[in-house]
Amino acid sequence: MNEYFRLLTKIRIHSTFWLVLGIGVITAQFIPLCMLFFIVIIHELGHAIAAQFYSWRIKSIKLLPFGGALETEEHGNRGLKEDLIVALSGPAQHIWLCILGYALMQAQLITQDSFYQFFYMNAVIFLFNLLPIWPLDGGKVIFVLLSLKFPFLDAHRHTIAASTVIAGIGLLAFSFLAPNNLNMWVMVLFILFSLLMEWKQRHFVFVRFLLERHYGRNERFQTLKPIHADVSESITAVLGKFQRGCKHPIIVSKEGKERGVLDENEILHAYFTDKLTNVKMGDLLYSY
Repeated sequence: MNEYFRLLTKIRIHSTFWLVLGIGVITAQFIPLCMLFFIVIIHELGHAIAAQFYSWRIKSIKLLPFGGALETEEHGNRGLKEDLIVALSGPAQHIWLCILGYALMQAQLITQDSFYQFFYMNAVIFLFNLLPIWPLDGGKVIFVLLSLKFPFLDAHRHTIAASTVIAGIGLLAFSFLAPNNLNMWVMVLFILFSLLMEWKQRHFVFVRFLLERHYGRNERFQTLKPIHADVSESITAVLGKFQRGCKHPIIVSKEGKERGVLDENEILHAYFTDKLTNVKMGDLLYSY
């Protein structure tokens, strides 16, 4: 139980939040902002508690003026079921929060107007986070679903591409339907900026994914999925076929005939430890 309470020590409040809070005091929006702050905390703690249940390595729980983010050191090498549950555990909190708000209203502990405002905030955050756009929770669900079929690299690229298209459509829609809604503009531009950074760092994200496997973060994988590679194929091309949630034996062939099998740990060791970043699979097979 103590490890769950320790999650509170990992909460980090972004400096800009205090600026927004100050503006709220000046504009008489302090109570709604506190309400929003409370909802965001519960949302992020929902992610964090689910991650803690699966013994994820949690770095911090960041609270931003318009949302939050759970930072972990699990770089795509946990089971896809775990990833899905952690991603959905944030939005799930809004269900019981709305029930709680309704109960408080029925007990006349809060006014009807306060409940409607509380319900509206929960509904907006719930629906917004389920949009299929990275880095929102819905985008993470899309990444998990794509990872069932595609290698990590392809699933990551497809997620970013689909998210960019949807965010772009949202930007065009807001420019016509709500051009004066500052909050929406800030959120859409933040998402587009996040997607741009994710695309620029895609190689770094992939390398972190491989490094985690190299250091043994794939011990829970139960799906065995062989990768077929020709002797002339490069090690980087084979690594690009690695898939989340799968353990890969590498079957090396020449002219359609099997020449040998390498364990994925041997491939990762050759790439990261021996620095054989351009070696062909045939040379790697014979060296072992």
